[in-house]
Amino acid sequence: MVDVSFALPASIDLAIVGAGPHALTLVTHLLQKKKSMRGRFIVFDPSGQWMRQWNHQFAALEIPHLRSPAVHQPDPDPHALRTFAEGRSHELFPPYDLPGTKLFQDFCQEVIRRWQLQTCVYPAQVLQIQPLTEQRSRFHLELSNGQTIVARRVVIANGGGRPHLPEWVERIPQNYPSDRLLHSHQVNLRGLHLRGERVLIIGGGLTSGHLAVGAIQRGAQVMLMSRRSIYEKLFDADPGWLGPKYLKDFWAEPNWFTRWQMIQQARNGGSMTPAMLTQLRRLQRDGKITFYEQCQVSQAQWMNNAWQICCTNAAVHDCIHHQRIDHIWLATGSQLDATAHPLLQQVLHTHPLEVVNGLPVVDEYLRWRGCELFVMGGLAALQVGPTARNLSGARATSDRIVPALTKPSLSQR
Repeated sequence: MVDVSFALPASIDLAIVGAGPHALTLVTHLLQKKKSMRGRFIVFDPSGQWMRQWNHQFAALEIPHLRSPAVHQPDPDPHALRTFAEGRSHELFPPYDLPGTKLFQDFCQEVIRRWQLQTCVYPAQVLQIQPLTEQRSRFHLELSNGQTIVARRVVIANGGGRPHLPEWVERIPQNYPSDRLLHSHQVNLRGLHLRGERVLIIGGGLTSGHLAVGAIQRGAQVMLMSRRSIYEKLFDADPGWLGPKYLKDFWAEPNWFTRWQMIQQARNGGSMTPAMLTQLRRLQRDGKITFYEQCQVSQAQWMNNAWQICCTNAAVHDCIHHQRIDHIWLATGSQLDATAHPLLQQVLHTHPLEVVNGLPVVDEYLRWRGCELFVMGGLAALQVGPTARNLSGARATSDRIVPALTKPSLSQR
């Protein structure tokens, strides 16, 4: 239930944008470090609820469990989820105790209850953040319900990535039904009827695997196309990136562009877990899915109530060009670009800073140069490393931001 029991004050010490796992992690760590921060911050999210978007995405793609081990979760106690799962050990999946989706959601609700955070989320979207030059280190926030609030400090914890669309998509005339070409974040498997339909899924990551399984379960014939060979990895970045093993060299690297390259190499695009790939290969043997690897779409057109596809691999082209395709789903991820982030436009104008391939060069506390605005998630990757957007990254970013929020000596003068 959305709680709107508190009136919006004219000003607040701390505004947190987004109510997902990163924001939840930050708030629990902040209150653990400084109890007096209670009542001095507001979390803004259109839903008015913690974890709403996260839970929706997991339900829409019918994701059975997380990819991150149980140790990565929003509570400051690293063992809290395992303790909570006593009696529910069947909901921790091998290897490394990956929490089931329902278990993780129940645990997050318990964290919210235990830290008394039920009434922290205000149901409005932040539309604009304007630094107030006449009031040093103050921000004017414009909300979707027409209200405004002044914040002394701001943390952006809402992801901020825009869906990445391949360039061939931009060239398609808008003559097709909107539900026939969707990005993965628009797909909701629940309630879909696909019996006898042919679905082309673009992308070789775990999301494309979830989409394929869901479509096949609804009676569809699936074609999965990836621009390179599909490969398996337990995690999207090697566990060595969680500690000094790899981060030592990353933090020692003074060149920001080199750091950006290290992040790309570590994440290395999309990959599938061994369990997912095993499941898909079994479905392939049953004739329910066809893999088209090392191939990209060059052109798609909507003709005679179906998609006609041209692609870059000649052998695949001959095969797929003559097939009638009913749906295209794009599991092509999202792009982070601070220069295009709607909430950072005015901040960039007032407080310019270096941006390397979309990622801002913030200080060690993940703070924007010249003002008290902080970033979490992928926007913090140049400081935190390739796992910044993951659940482990939520803790790593909180560990940097909390000291700057709680120690007056660390605020920018």
